[in-house]
Amino acid sequence: MITKKIISIASNTNNYGLTNEYTHKSSIKNTKCGDKIKIEITMKNKRIKSLRYETKSCIFCEASASMLSNRLSLIKVNSLSSDVDLIKKFFNNDVSKLPSKFKPFKDILNKKNFKRFDCIILPFMGIIKALDL
Repeated sequence: MITKKIISIASNTNNYGLTNEYTHKSSIKNTKCGDKIKIEITMKNKRIKSLRYETKSCIFCEASASMLSNRLSLIKVNSLSSDVDLIKKFFNNDVSKLPSKFKPFKDILNKKNFKRFDCIILPFMGIIKALDL
């Protein structure tokens, strides 16, 4: 369900637009709906220092990308794949609650949005692809 909060998150375009200044990049497409995202990441000392993106996507993918790019401190490279697995389990009702580190994502990672899961997770998958995890 599209809410005012999701629209507000997606409207934050501080990190929208590619600069061709990156250490890692990727492009990925959601085969279910056609959403596309391009990601540029700058890494330093095994930490993501910047994340820029461009999308041709729905508002859920845009909101997820915006939130990720503005919350880089929450992205731990060594646990990103397991975090994505945990989010999948949450949407599949295999776990009832996400850890508190996902609290800033509560409007996006909401079970009411389960039909848009592939759109929401696409920016996460773009980071995984860029970093070859």
